[in-house]
Amino acid sequence: MISVGIVGGTGYTGVELLRLLAGHPEVRLRVITSRAEAGRRVDELFPGLRGHVDLVFEAPDVEALGACDLVFFATPNGTAMTLAEDLLARGVRLIDLAADFRLRDAALWEQWYGMPHACPGLLEEAVYGLPEVHRERIRTARVVANPGCYPTAVQLGLLPLLEADWIEPEGLIADCKSGISGAGRKASVPLLEAEAAENFKAYAVPGHRHLPEIRQGLEAVAGRPVSLTFVPHLTPMIRGIHATLYARLREPADAATLTERFARRYAGAPFVDVLPPESHPETRTVRGTNQCRIAVHVPQGGRTVVVLSVIDNLVKGAAGQAVQNMNLMFGFPETLGLMQPPLVP
Repeated sequence: MISVGIVGGTGYTGVELLRLLAGHPEVRLRVITSRAEAGRRVDELFPGLRGHVDLVFEAPDVEALGACDLVFFATPNGTAMTLAEDLLARGVRLIDLAADFRLRDAALWEQWYGMPHACPGLLEEAVYGLPEVHRERIRTARVVANPGCYPTAVQLGLLPLLEADWIEPEGLIADCKSGISGAGRKASVPLLEAEAAENFKAYAVPGHRHLPEIRQGLEAVAGRPVSLTFVPHLTPMIRGIHATLYARLREPADAATLTERFARRYAGAPFVDVLPPESHPETRTVRGTNQCRIAVHVPQGGRTVVVLSVIDNLVKGAAGQAVQNMNLMFGFPETLGLMQPPLVP
């Protein structure tokens, strides 16, 4: 059994981590921090955890966190990098659910996140926590950069085709829709029910912070530069991401052939479910789970392949993937604590 701390446990990813870790048979929750809620019981802020989490929020303290085997950061961008070196020096392993260690290039990180990186020397060491690509490196990592939600759905949907060199690396399109929880647990007028309900909109079309992360991952598997247009949208639902991905096939291929390629690629991936050709995965089929469901289409038998990829943005897109990475890091079964069926309805 390992002892675990969570820095920043009051947001949606933090409480999702609590939900998953509270039922994990190999985890003892030791510390959960929040400056704003220090001294308050966790189950007072989140009554649904009553009887499951018997902790009080504490102010962040390196000594207390340093007594843990693993610390999760469920914090805004720019927080984990200020504490990482102190915790690593104490032998603690880290999983950051924010973006501090996702990009290998410190200058690129500063360009997209608007601040200098506090420990650029760790960027090369940090392992990008997409298990379907970096499973073996994650096992021995000291620092894991948990992928973003959009990058998870997009990369899992495109990487089998890029690895096999079946699609052109230019002109890729990721048309993605996310539930409102993806914007975080904060007071914001655009996220009010009267603003977001019965509405649908694109945002960050000129450039979203997840774009360089997606491109970095795709280029790593393609072995060459890729050209990607990424357009995110906000949908009036709480959880879920639906990524509709478009690419140009190098040679004609039908949906059945391409689906077989996906099935072979993900044969050892317990949380990627490749559906029959021309299926239409729905976000509700992954709600509350760590699954990514994928389906492949080749409309009208043409040269454009359309891949549909759905995840729960708070689970496979955040906390569930973090627990999956934890399992790998500490030698537990990869699926431990993550086999819940979806919530229906």
